[in-house]
Amino acid sequence: MADKSKPEARVSGAPRGTSGGTGPTDLQDTTREGISRRRLLGTAGATGLVLGTAGAAAGYAAAPSSAATPLTSVGSEQVMFHGKHQPGITTPMQARGHLIAFDLAAGAGRKEAAALLRRWSDTARRLMAGEPAGSGDTDVARDAGPSSLTVTFGFGHSFFARTGLEKQRPVALDPLPDFSSDHLDKNRSNGDLWVQIGADDALVAFHALRAIQKDAGSAARVRWQMNGFNRSPGATAHPMTARNLMGQVDGTRNPKPSDTDFEKRVFVPGGPGADGGNQPAWMANGSYAVVRRIRMLLDDWEKLSLKAQEEVIGRRKSDGAPLTGGTETTEMDLEKTDAAGKLVVPINAHARITRPDQNGGAAMVRRPFSYHDGFDADGVPDAGLLFICWQADPLRGFVPVQRKLDRGDALSQFIRHEASGLFAVPGGAAEGEYVGQRLLEG
Repeated sequence: MADKSKPEARVSGAPRGTSGGTGPTDLQDTTREGISRRRLLGTAGATGLVLGTAGAAAGYAAAPSSAATPLTSVGSEQVMFHGKHQPGITTPMQARGHLIAFDLAAGAGRKEAAALLRRWSDTARRLMAGEPAGSGDTDVARDAGPSSLTVTFGFGHSFFARTGLEKQRPVALDPLPDFSSDHLDKNRSNGDLWVQIGADDALVAFHALRAIQKDAGSAARVRWQMNGFNRSPGATAHPMTARNLMGQVDGTRNPKPSDTDFEKRVFVPGGPGADGGNQPAWMANGSYAVVRRIRMLLDDWEKLSLKAQEEVIGRRKSDGAPLTGGTETTEMDLEKTDAAGKLVVPINAHARITRPDQNGGAAMVRRPFSYHDGFDADGVPDAGLLFICWQADPLRGFVPVQRKLDRGDALSQFIRHEASGLFAVPGGAAEGEYVGQRLLEG
């Protein structure tokens, strides 16, 4: 069972840092480091030691040999499926990600949805432990360990009407308002069900994606699917905040699990009458995910001078420090002016507008993936951010920040929101339960 007061528990050869991505507020992505288990165990002999550190993964990931080569630290990282919260929310960002939305098939309702979530939960539990998905496993990930795989499930607004559960639909799941920067493709937005997959190995991530799709069977069909990536563990000399496709250090001010108000901002409180009774009981310890496909207009962005790019963001491109000086984590001085009396951090700088203290304390955990889907007919890159943010209530998290960005963010002319979704992500499943059981069988 995961520690209920901390980010998702892992079975690991080395600890990992915290993380985040780009969008309406800053976020943290600390690249994970680990000592190579091959180097650590090579001279001592691996026999008998792999099971102790890689856990359930070893039997599936290692070749059947009495002297099996141990997994590297990246492959041996395991996130626990069962726990207070679902995995993939406070888990450090992984190198590969897939987002996929499903619509229930015609005629499918609450019974079929419950059976599907039961199948999905069992598959996720197996794969996150580094085990085969079950009978008919494709063997795509046979040579790998868990590789920090997480599988997270959520329900869209339309799910509740399809299953006759309208009375259980949270008010917080009401559709997002329109924003002036929206150019949304309805076919790549929303959905009855949403699944987020992340892993530090591309084959492990794809293996999970394929297993989830196959498990859907005749109960649900794919509505849309998107692929993303982040920096790989060990790619930098030391842990550091990630960069986005604009080259900016991105994630400095993401809320951290160590913050005293982290749980309040990110997760729905549990217990009778929690949150004034505004949230249904089945959402206790859950969260709400806003998903936005944000295209970066890189050709326009890259025409700007370095100074102009930094003024758009409000931070130095080299190290993420505020333009007012210091290091990446130095507090930004919003009132500081230059010799000519001009604000050092422009009034419409992205970092200024998105600060929680400039938005009534509104904050969210951003945990995105970058994406690149090739080039259009004119040779313009279709690239940007699969923005995912987590909060206890999107009306108090994402919405007020995005409304303010709509009114004058300098970054807005270099990005375009092309798809959108909002999903209720219930709390984690206890041992013997499946995700969403309290809703579907309550």
